[in-house]
Amino acid sequence: MSFIALIPARTASTRLPDKPLADIAGKPMVVRTAERAARSGAAQVCIATDDARVLQAAQTHGVRALMTRGDHPTGTDRLAEAVAQLGLPDDAIVVNVQGDEPLIEPELIDAVAAKLQASPDADIATCACPLADAQALFNPNVVKLVCTASDRALYFSRAPIPWARDALAGGERVLADGLPALHHIGLYAYRVSFLRRFPTLPQGVLERFESLEQLRAMEHGHAIVVHRASTPPAAGVDTPADLERVRLIYGKL
Repeated sequence: MSFIALIPARTASTRLPDKPLADIAGKPMVVRTAERAARSGAAQVCIATDDARVLQAAQTHGVRALMTRGDHPTGTDRLAEAVAQLGLPDDAIVVNVQGDEPLIEPELIDAVAAKLQASPDADIATCACPLADAQALFNPNVVKLVCTASDRALYFSRAPIPWARDALAGGERVLADGLPALHHIGLYAYRVSFLRRFPTLPQGVLERFESLEQLRAMEHGHAIVVHRASTPPAAGVDTPADLERVRLIYGKL
């Protein structure tokens, strides 16, 4: 199996400004993420950024990086420009590793890439794990996923899907026994041919209402295959509290 790990990194975060450059045990967060990705089976790891400071930080620590435009509406659009700059062939596989995942498991990166490689009829692979509890089921910030018996995604939603009619008939908020609902994990593998096409796809109605970018691909007929992880991965960094948690972990390594 051969794939490329690409790390889109932008600094315009409202909750944690300049997040990719946040120090974690002497190195910027995006570099720590790249180091984790380098432990996977990726043939190459590259950061794609719109900030010269991130480019310089990556180069200082020996990580390949390239500059992309600053007007990309999504990280996937940024990846599309990156694969063009890298000259990757259409049949290559790219794993999108978010730059705020300095604890990401290299094995999970490998698993998502392998899932896509083993699914020639799919353009995208992602991953999911069992929902933890009823609170997660009803939390709109937790994206739910239902899929077929052969691991093809049927739908992603912020709503509690599938709806357990009998268990929820009385208005209770419970997680029904055996409910085939999954917690979506935002790690993706793409075929380069799809990444080249993505910027040309108009935003879909479902994507607009749910605010879930992956629904655009599904609305335009692109299949998504799902790797089922048994447990949730380590949380990424979204807030100052998350950053302190990760710093403490790295401090013990």
